[in-house]
Amino acid sequence: MSLVAAILVFGLIILFHEFGHFLMAKRGGIGVVEFSLGMGPRLFSVVKGGTRYSLKAFPFGGSCMMLGEDADLEEDEEQEGEQKAPENREALERPECRGAFFNETSVWTRFLVIAGGPLFNFILAFLGACFIISAVGYEPTDVYSVTEGYPAEAAGIRAGDVITHINGKRMRNYGDILNYISFHPGETLTIAFRRNQEKQTAVIEPKFSEEYGRYLIGIGYGGRRKSESVFTTAKYGCYELCYWVDTTFESLKMIVRRQVRADDIAGPVRIVSMLDNTVKESREFGLMAVLLNLTNMCVLLSVNLGVMNLLPIPALDGGRLVFIVLEALRGRPVDREKEGMIHMAGMAVLMVLMVLILFNDIRNML
Repeated sequence: MSLVAAILVFGLIILFHEFGHFLMAKRGGIGVVEFSLGMGPRLFSVVKGGTRYSLKAFPFGGSCMMLGEDADLEEDEEQEGEQKAPENREALERPECRGAFFNETSVWTRFLVIAGGPLFNFILAFLGACFIISAVGYEPTDVYSVTEGYPAEAAGIRAGDVITHINGKRMRNYGDILNYISFHPGETLTIAFRRNQEKQTAVIEPKFSEEYGRYLIGIGYGGRRKSESVFTTAKYGCYELCYWVDTTFESLKMIVRRQVRADDIAGPVRIVSMLDNTVKESREFGLMAVLLNLTNMCVLLSVNLGVMNLLPIPALDGGRLVFIVLEALRGRPVDREKEGMIHMAGMAVLMVLMVLILFNDIRNML
């Protein structure tokens, strides 16, 4: 059951990512050679509209292969004796697949195609967040209670106040408040809040709690509130998406600053284990609880994939976008061969990093 859940979650996230590339490529008139879910040998495939749709043996991964994405195939055709890749040669033999070559389309079209993958990951996360909110409600920034002896009480914050900003950063849901305090431990907080529609501010020095092992300001959370309308669900769905994007960036900052131990970084093996634990712990509460918790994991992982892919790292979508932006600024593309070498080097580094993370996952689970 847990393995099936992991395959479904990863498969859905990857499917949305690749579908984003696919949809933008089709919209831009680019010939799509193959759209596949999974990696390795094909289990099943069908050619429709000039594109081969494939299901492959290994359920983790996927691809959207476009004409001329990594090479100028027209130049290859002019070189005698040069043999094209089998997939591209097969595609060019399909009359209906003679769409535009990726590298021959406009800068804006290519930008949309590359950005489409991460964009669709954010769309998937938004839809997942809306599903959760419609089922269990949203988390407002209302103060439900104030703990005696903690800084919030001393600063004059009361139950019923609505926190709007901390140190100038907008608080959209209760998770934002917890996140800010957690990622800025011990930092002086200027809290803006509303009381009976009147705007007020308070300066608070968080107090370290030995019991909980973290800094607290002493406000209580009153639980989720039922969504009143589709508009409210969509609004808080956006807030939830922003919450996870902020969380991902703050976590990346902590990794760069070496504030996170290597053992705290989860790779694919530990993520599958986390999904397994999620299913086991939720099962006793019924199918709906399992579905909601898996959806929450899907939101988290989809946002992480979207953000990570937008980082300006060679071989990732963000690295490709950098070269497209450079082309737009310079008025001419960077040498394709040099760009390809940079992406290949980036891919090699990423593969080494993945092996290290995989090794770390296995070591921590033994």
